[in-house]
Amino acid sequence: MIYFDNSATTKPYKEVLDTFLKVNESYYANPSSIHSFGGRVEKLIQQSREQVASLLGIKGKEVFFTSGGTESNNLAIKGTALQYGHRGKHIITTNIEHPSVINAFKQLEAFGYSATYLDVDDQGKVRPSDVEKAIQEDTILVSVMQVNNEIGSVQPIREIANILKQHPRVLFHVDAVQACGKVPLILDEKLIDLCSISAHKIHGIKGTGMLFVREGLELSPILSGGEQEGNLRSGTENTGGIVSFAKALRMHTEESKQKLVIMEENQQFLRRELEKIEGVTIHTPINDHAPHILNFSVRDFKGEVLIHALDRHGVYVSTTSACSSKQSKPSQTLLSMGVPDSLASNSIRISLSFHNTIEECREFIILLKNEIDLLQHTMRRSR
Repeated sequence: MIYFDNSATTKPYKEVLDTFLKVNESYYANPSSIHSFGGRVEKLIQQSREQVASLLGIKGKEVFFTSGGTESNNLAIKGTALQYGHRGKHIITTNIEHPSVINAFKQLEAFGYSATYLDVDDQGKVRPSDVEKAIQEDTILVSVMQVNNEIGSVQPIREIANILKQHPRVLFHVDAVQACGKVPLILDEKLIDLCSISAHKIHGIKGTGMLFVREGLELSPILSGGEQEGNLRSGTENTGGIVSFAKALRMHTEESKQKLVIMEENQQFLRRELEKIEGVTIHTPINDHAPHILNFSVRDFKGEVLIHALDRHGVYVSTTSACSSKQSKPSQTLLSMGVPDSLASNSIRISLSFHNTIEECREFIILLKNEIDLLQHTMRRSR
């Protein structure tokens, strides 16, 4: 099997699975219970919080555990809108965000907020100057992903943050789900107000994530209930998920230091080989891209056709993001970049992990070439 769909989800580390099982077996008490067993579980959660904070260079009180990237994005966006709606009701994002951001903005528009969706250039990057131009007197939030989940373009987060320094009433949310462990985060530089991270993108367990909330910032909760997570995210804590998330983040951070160069080399090899194949167009920019994502199209063939062909060989890739892949629509990200509809409908995304090898990359290229040749031969015979 060759698994090149790591941006959709990653295989959990065995140690993370072991931790998840052990915690749920031995520390199953409700951390809100006042007995000593509940107290031990609460302490375990707090230790995980401090570990995550240390790895990210932030404070423990700035870490809020959630069910994953989608909830973190919704909490950041809707929590800001509800808390600061008295300041204004204008919010800004880009046309290439994850559905959990775009659809949260759409929902807020239905409740009377106004939204600006910024275009990107042909490299899939938003222009900081466009962000600055879009800011109004009633703007309260800018939300921009750090790494695009389809083509891997890295957004100019630092430049946008420096612009927003001149607008202290505007909060800055960054979706770093695809960035964590692959592209440096800058949470320790006090440039970002809110940041989303998901466990299952870094070899953790699905259903766990976190939202960084800068100290001193208040959000309105979107889940009403008890007072867990500082009254910001109600619901009995997923202790096993939280502890295993902390372990996954630690292990992924360590692997990044050791294997990021290998990942980059594998991506470069795939790019070079893809460029040699007639009819292939690569959409991932040459500069300012993440090391794990490579997006391309093959002329004349829909992405899902090649995906199913490769699937027969045990090779797993994707088209758009996993949250949109079943809609059979052209990639909105590629269309926003000015890619023709015909190519945008043919896109394929390779997404690597630190565990993929150069041998897998070589085998993938061979299989891809064979399938393209076979499909072209079949197409010629049918004419």
